[in-house]
Amino acid sequence: MATEILMPALSPTMTEGTLARWLKKEGDTVSSGDVLAEIETDKATMEVEAVDEGILGRILIEAGAQGVAVNTPIAILVEEGEAVPDQVTKSAPPAPAAAPAASVAEPAKKAAAAPALTPAKVAPAHGKDRIFASPLARRIAKQNNIDISKLKGSGPHGRIVRRDVEAAASAPKAPVQAAVAAGETRTVPHSTMRKVIAKRLTEAKSTIPHFYVSVDVELDALLALRSQINALAASEGEESFKISVNDMLIKAVAVALKRVPAVNASYTNETMILYDDADISVAVSIPDGLITPIVRQADKKSLRQISQEAKDLVKRAREGKLKPDEFQGGTFSVSNMGMYGVKDFSAIINPPQAAILAIAAGRRQPVIKGSEIVPATVMTVTLSVDHRVIDGSTAAEWLSAFRSVVESPLNLVI
Repeated sequence: MATEILMPALSPTMTEGTLARWLKKEGDTVSSGDVLAEIETDKATMEVEAVDEGILGRILIEAGAQGVAVNTPIAILVEEGEAVPDQVTKSAPPAPAAAPAASVAEPAKKAAAAPALTPAKVAPAHGKDRIFASPLARRIAKQNNIDISKLKGSGPHGRIVRRDVEAAASAPKAPVQAAVAAGETRTVPHSTMRKVIAKRLTEAKSTIPHFYVSVDVELDALLALRSQINALAASEGEESFKISVNDMLIKAVAVALKRVPAVNASYTNETMILYDDADISVAVSIPDGLITPIVRQADKKSLRQISQEAKDLVKRAREGKLKPDEFQGGTFSVSNMGMYGVKDFSAIINPPQAAILAIAAGRRQPVIKGSEIVPATVMTVTLSVDHRVIDGSTAAEWLSAFRSVVESPLNLVI
């Protein structure tokens, strides 16, 4: 019996998404575990696998469609030899939130054999009286003053879809003769991720009473310890293994959270939530925005474990292959822009967390020690906190603990 494939909820916060592209086409045989499509969620682009076997009889939502609500039918799966219905009268139950590569269809009860499979009839993109294009493609074409009738569609049966219009919009344009030369502009539609980032950061900044505390931290002892650890690894034949400064700072944040647990918290209207585990969300830049994979229980892990886990998370974050539980549920965030030479900055809190640490570049400068002026490597860190949860004295106490750990880095290995 024919089964509807539904738009899956790939994270607890997902209410809609963009059907980025189909990896199967109408008439293709589908086996359990086959990747059907790529869905762009509020966090990343994820692959969606099938759990049933059958034929992809009809695609209901074209590639590139935005704002597709969760549990909306996006395709129809039929058994071999079964005709493709115009619609399925009884859909499978809505799928709960699932990890990437979660299946998106449930089997329906099997019925008696039906006539041979009849491929869905779709008119060509350019008919005698009508141009076939997705609504999104038409909207983007209108925004960019593109004559859609002159485009060649790459969608099913030549249908014009978003990528065709975007390619035309980004193509080199002939120079325009004008009395005064002027720069050209173009519009780029927001991705689902960019929309959600904009919405959440606006809400966080406007509803959470932020305040900021900064401190300078000397790095020389930590850098010396890092060199010793990496040299030891190389001497033991592990040249490929290297601890980064960021790995050590993640561990330092976790140790400081155990020393001042009041910062490892969240605010609700009724209670404060205090967390036992130091689950550190690490801000990672990806092509379309930002994602925060989590090093869980960082206080209980060695530097080696943190380094290996962080490298794997960052790699898969940039490939769009993180599972929802790998970037949701952290208790404290770290944003490091030291590699860009940034002197200092303040970060926006990632709710429901109550704090985020902004880490700037280490730089050589003179410092006073006793009666002497000596050179040192110093970085500025800024703690952004939710004043509903954390008071100024608590924030200062946590920063003092963090600085103590970094400047006496044996705390990271014992």
